[in-house]
Amino acid sequence: MLVLENIHASYGSVVALRGVSIHVAAGEMVALIGVNGAGKTSVLCTIAGLLKPQRGSIVFQNESLTGLAPEAIVRKGIAMAPEGRRIFAGLTVAENLRLGAGARSDRAGIQQDIEEMCTRFPILGERFRQPGGTLSGGEQQQLAIARALMSRPKLLMLDEPSLGLAPLLVDEIFKLVAQLRETGVTILLVEQNVDRTLDIADRAYLLNTGRIEFAGAAQELRLKVDIASAYLGDRASEQEAEP
Repeated sequence: MLVLENIHASYGSVVALRGVSIHVAAGEMVALIGVNGAGKTSVLCTIAGLLKPQRGSIVFQNESLTGLAPEAIVRKGIAMAPEGRRIFAGLTVAENLRLGAGARSDRAGIQQDIEEMCTRFPILGERFRQPGGTLSGGEQQQLAIARALMSRPKLLMLDEPSLGLAPLLVDEIFKLVAQLRETGVTILLVEQNVDRTLDIADRAYLLNTGRIEFAGAAQELRLKVDIASAYLGDRASEQEAEP
């Protein structure tokens, strides 16, 4: 479904990605893990068109995404729930959901999907007319995911969905992501909670300073890679900033 080949990207003089190649098959959940600054968010931003690669190719369903604007990439079928949720605090839950369908024109289908989101995420139905800023952190994360789903994506990218949440809410978010996977949604997941991520992912890539250091089945990574060393060892000090 998605193939990145030899992607190089930078933020000005700061190198973010150094020859990254990954692939995601339809129906898979693929995880990107690594220390802060390893390049995980940069991979998602490059796929989404927010960061332009200097070299390499991005192909989605046999069509090149290289050089396309973010809006065009959404229309191709890729949506991202960004790190930090980034909902519109002053807009209601309903208005946030409608913004997620901004690339669509099928009014009846949009309304049907809003109703489906309120069924899938019951708390959003209960808070439907409330400003997004009045929701708890976990509720806002559900809204961010539901908003991304409103574009009817073929590929859903989730950037740190459990970040900053209390342990009980982390449990809820991981259950939600696993349930989405079971419904057939293809997911590319960036997460700091490595153990929980490897429990639900099909495959994983370990990034360090913009390079892929390991790629394989999630359980194979757990067995073959010293995760503690990868996260806490000397190389962790060589981080490069992500946005």
